[in-house]
Amino acid sequence: MGTYCEIQLYEPSRIRAKRMVRRLIGEVNRLESKYTRYRDDSFLSKINRSAGDQTGIKIDVETQKLFEHAQTCYEQSDGLFDITAGVLRRAWDFSRKRIPDESELQELLPLIGQERLNWHDDILFLPENMEIDFGGIVKEYAADSLANLARELGVKRGLINLGGDFAAIGLQPENRPWPIGITHPEDPTKTISHFHLSEGGLASSGDYERSFIFDGKRYSHLLNPTTGWPCAGLRAVSVSANLCTVAGSFATIAMLKQEQDALNWLTESGLPFVFMDGAGQIGGAGLAN
Repeated sequence: MGTYCEIQLYEPSRIRAKRMVRRLIGEVNRLESKYTRYRDDSFLSKINRSAGDQTGIKIDVETQKLFEHAQTCYEQSDGLFDITAGVLRRAWDFSRKRIPDESELQELLPLIGQERLNWHDDILFLPENMEIDFGGIVKEYAADSLANLARELGVKRGLINLGGDFAAIGLQPENRPWPIGITHPEDPTKTISHFHLSEGGLASSGDYERSFIFDGKRYSHLLNPTTGWPCAGLRAVSVSANLCTVAGSFATIAMLKQEQDALNWLTESGLPFVFMDGAGQIGGAGLAN
């Protein structure tokens, strides 16, 4: 997953616990190898290599569900959450702090548009030069998948943490919720709030880990698929929901929206959330502070 991952669970038998953890780690590795865009042998890479192929590519049930969730996010975000926007990485290089020319972006924008995906039953026809990126979906999906597998294995109490995306399995002993601190975007030694997770998921999105400042302006890695330029709304958002996948979707969509639209979106959702705005102010609703 390209990040720090942690599995906590309560189990009387150490041997049984180790066996469970091995199964859960195996599931993480399966999803990583299937959906990463950094491996040529992943299924996602195979999908992207099919772009322009008139015969299309057969999509399995699990992957179809990811596409269906992505479509829901696309519709709820008015097109801002678009899994075809990954082509913009061809112009943006955040490790080198490179700002592309407008002409470069204009060449890529015609390759973006989730509505251009063509399906015939379980066959996907991906237009030429387009590509899919499940960033903002698959890590949260993996957290939920591990939680479900853990329950099938008999785990009654546990917590999955995939790079700050959480899925809880019941409560801690003595029926205590899981206290999760939200790291301050500008100071990792501090927290800005706490969630008390008893079941369900928690996910965070922000521009603090992959962004750069040039001539006093911050450039976020979260890109607007209609313009090709970084979004300039909230700095960070954390959301709690019944599933980590749902929480992640709300957090990511909020980051893609303009600041006030994002806050309205989060407030109307009724979900607990905390945020940092562009001015560094912190707020939220439904939190356990």
